[in-house]
Amino acid sequence: MDVLTPEQRQHNMSRIRGRDTKPEMLLRRQLHAAGLRFRLHASGLPGRPDMVFPRHRAAIFVHGCFWHGHNCPLFKLPSTRAEFWSAKISGNRDRDFRTIAALREAGWRVLIVWECSLKGPGRLTVAEAVDFCAAFVRGGARDAELTGVWPESTQTGAERRSPAE
Repeated sequence: MDVLTPEQRQHNMSRIRGRDTKPEMLLRRQLHAAGLRFRLHASGLPGRPDMVFPRHRAAIFVHGCFWHGHNCPLFKLPSTRAEFWSAKISGNRDRDFRTIAALREAGWRVLIVWECSLKGPGRLTVAEAVDFCAAFVRGGARDAELTGVWPESTQTGAERRSPAE
């Protein structure tokens, strides 16, 4: 049972943004300050990556843990309309997989930055996240993923893969 009225729920959902989110803006500001130049939401690429570095053939997606079904403590499937949300998040994951495969096939390197790496109790410092992203962009790693750091007792399969791997 939803604790909000349909009108309240509609209002809340209408305020959720798909671009210019707080984690994305934080990362963008810091990467720009580090001297990296990028294009935003390039419409000519599959999935319109949040940041595109054409000079380095690299793309960065900043994924929300809930909307993209990240396997971390910040993700919890809602109990209200569980079938709807399960299908929705599963569809988002499938689309993410297809998008990343299309980018890789076109010769792009892809970095996924998960929301939990920038906010929540398992977040990294801003400097750590920016250094990781800058190393990926400037390096030659084919793909990478940046997640939060969780104690072993709450770890649910999330991992941090470095650009050097």
